[in-house]
Amino acid sequence: MINKALVTGASGFLGNAVARALLQQGTAVRVLCRHADNPNLEGLATEQVIGDLTKPSTLAHAATGCDVLFHVAADYRLWVRDPAAMYAANVDGSLALMRAALACGVERVVYTSSVATLKASAQGQIHNESHRGELGDMVGHYKRSKFLAQQAIENLCAEGAPIVLVSPSAPVGPRDIKPTPTGKILVDSANGKMPAYLDTGLNIAHVDDVAQGHLLAYEHGNTGENYILAGENLLLRDILAIIAKLTGRRAPRVELSPNWIKPLAVVNEAIARISGQPPMIPLDGVRMAEKKMFFSHTKAQAQLGYHPRPAIEAIADALVWFHQQGYIRRAPLDPAVFSSP
Repeated sequence: MINKALVTGASGFLGNAVARALLQQGTAVRVLCRHADNPNLEGLATEQVIGDLTKPSTLAHAATGCDVLFHVAADYRLWVRDPAAMYAANVDGSLALMRAALACGVERVVYTSSVATLKASAQGQIHNESHRGELGDMVGHYKRSKFLAQQAIENLCAEGAPIVLVSPSAPVGPRDIKPTPTGKILVDSANGKMPAYLDTGLNIAHVDDVAQGHLLAYEHGNTGENYILAGENLLLRDILAIIAKLTGRRAPRVELSPNWIKPLAVVNEAIARISGQPPMIPLDGVRMAEKKMFFSHTKAQAQLGYHPRPAIEAIADALVWFHQQGYIRRAPLDPAVFSSP
């Protein structure tokens, strides 16, 4: 039984789901936040402390008195004007937090990596934890920063640090407040703003299942090992077809190759560098779409007892929340009246 857990990223999406899962089982939860205004934490009985991954001096007091650290926070963007800030948070900040927490007596750490650090396949083969990527395989600063962070944390494990790693696929569900890049696909599609789609694929998992996977990793995971927390592998066209069914829209029928979109993405990013506003079509996102992000959660199922629900339920829950919050105009239908495509 965990007495008190420190959770990072709880003001965001996945970290918030982890904090809620811990609260539901009776664990006292402290959350590390960069500022005091956190709508996703309203109504939750958490202890909020102010700190910043890029400011190591603010981290030790957050971990003091906690048994477990769930380090979920990450700078997850497909375009950044200043890449150094992303590496400072995802790599240096993660390492500083781990060292501070362990020095303060934290007994176990669950670190949220990503399937982005693994190899993906253009042909759609389903990969597992053994398909380790190399730094040269990583597309964009987000993937590279998560890869370097995982390397650094695995080095800590080799020195005896009690850390378990988990690699979520593409979580979707309620409280995707930003929203994430995957959540933005759902919002744009539900609002009829995706007349075409790229020939790519994602693994969709319900955010609450992924959060429960974090708790299972704490309970049953082996130190130094990585567990993929995935759901259902779907082509993007099938994801959009589910959204169309749930919202009563017509699914897009025009399939595009990522190569056709690259020139437009280059122009978008040139404008973004001048304006400072994120591009509508990030080049790294287009380059990532050249591979299908299909993964297996067999190891997590066998060793942790992880059992994700069907993707249509995850998508439906996300759409309900997006509609309630005003992100999308049409209320989604109950997925129970449909069968998965």
